[in-house]
Amino acid sequence: MERDWYAVGWKMLLFTGVLGILFGILAIAWPIETAIAFALLWGIWALADGVGSIVQAFQPDAKGRVWLVLMGLIALIAAFFAIFSPGVAAVTLTWILGIWLIVRGVFEIVGAFTSSADMSRWLLVVGGAFSVVLGVLFVANPGKGAVSIAFVLGLMALLWGIAFVVLSLMLRSQASHVEGPATTPPATA
Repeated sequence: MERDWYAVGWKMLLFTGVLGILFGILAIAWPIETAIAFALLWGIWALADGVGSIVQAFQPDAKGRVWLVLMGLIALIAAFFAIFSPGVAAVTLTWILGIWLIVRGVFEIVGAFTSSADMSRWLLVVGGAFSVVLGVLFVANPGKGAVSIAFVLGLMALLWGIAFVVLSLMLRSQASHVEGPATTPPATA
C-alpha cells in the first residue's frame, strides 16, 4: 500500500511543478498580459461574490439584507469593470494596493514606537518603511506596479515549480528504493 502513495505523490508533485514552471515562464515573458489576466480572474471572482451576496440577502433567515445587497451591488459593479476593462482594473487594483501598503507601513512604524517590545521594534520599523516605499512606488506608477507584481509572481511560480520537480524526482527515487525486490511469504503447513 505504501508504494501506491509514493507513486501518486511524486507524479502529482511533478505535474504541479511542471505547471508552476510553465506559468512562471509565461508570466515572466508576458507580464502585462498576466496582470490583465489576474484582473480578469479577480473580476470573475467579484462577480460570483456579488451574486452570492445578493442571493444571501434574500434568504429567509438573512440578517443585514441592506448591507448584503449593497455589498453585492458594489461587487457586481467592480466585477463588470474588471471583466470589461481588465487593463484599467489591474492599474486601479495596484493603486489601491499601494495606498493600503502606505497605510499599513505607517501603522507598523507607529506601532513600533508604541509597543513595549524593545527587541522587535527595529523589525517593525524596517517592515513598515519597506511597506511605505513599496506603496509609494505603486501609487506613483500603478501600471508598472501591476507589471512588476505579475513578474514577481511569475518568478515565484518558476522557483516553486522547480522546487516541486526536484522534490518529485527525489520522492520517485526514494520510492524505487522502498520497493526493492519482491518477496513471497513462506508457505505454511
